[in-house]
Amino acid sequence: MKRLVIFASGSGSNAENIINYFRSNKKAEVEMVLTPNPNAGVIERCQRLNVPCLVFNREEWKSGKILELLKEKNPDMIILAGFMWLVPGEIIRAFPQRIVNIHPALLPKFGGKGMYGDNVHKAVSDDGETETGITIHYVNEYYDEGQIIFQQKITINPHENPEKIAQKVHELEYKWYPEVILKLLAQ
Repeated sequence: MKRLVIFASGSGSNAENIINYFRSNKKAEVEMVLTPNPNAGVIERCQRLNVPCLVFNREEWKSGKILELLKEKNPDMIILAGFMWLVPGEIIRAFPQRIVNIHPALLPKFGGKGMYGDNVHKAVSDDGETETGITIHYVNEYYDEGQIIFQQKITINPHENPEKIAQKVHELEYKWYPEVILKLLAQ
């Protein structure tokens, strides 16, 4: 069975979706979730789902302690699910083409530092876009610039309400992120 590690910073809805997806198909297992946010909703979700969850700080991230933990666990894939920190080059080099992220827009548009969650949906709305979607990509040393693996588009109304856009994009995330992860694991 393939081993997965998830990094999440917020509520953890994508993490929970991925955990449940792989529990039902038995192709992989989420061994642990890591979060830098001691108040993240993902912690409660992990407790309820009986998945180990580790809270870490910026010093542990920069010092290499998290890299050592990852080397010890040796996951087949590292999944970013609402994780807000830039991944250090040492981790990327230790796990080449094994770290994936999902972005709530069609990269390269609306990507980069500070472009996450509601900030993205507001920018899409403000720009009067008529389509948006999700991008699943490999992680490199820059925000949202890794090789694109998969994109899925939806049409929206120009200047559509950002909350409505978010709802539509979340539906895409929940449907496609676990499926794309499964396909990557089979390669």
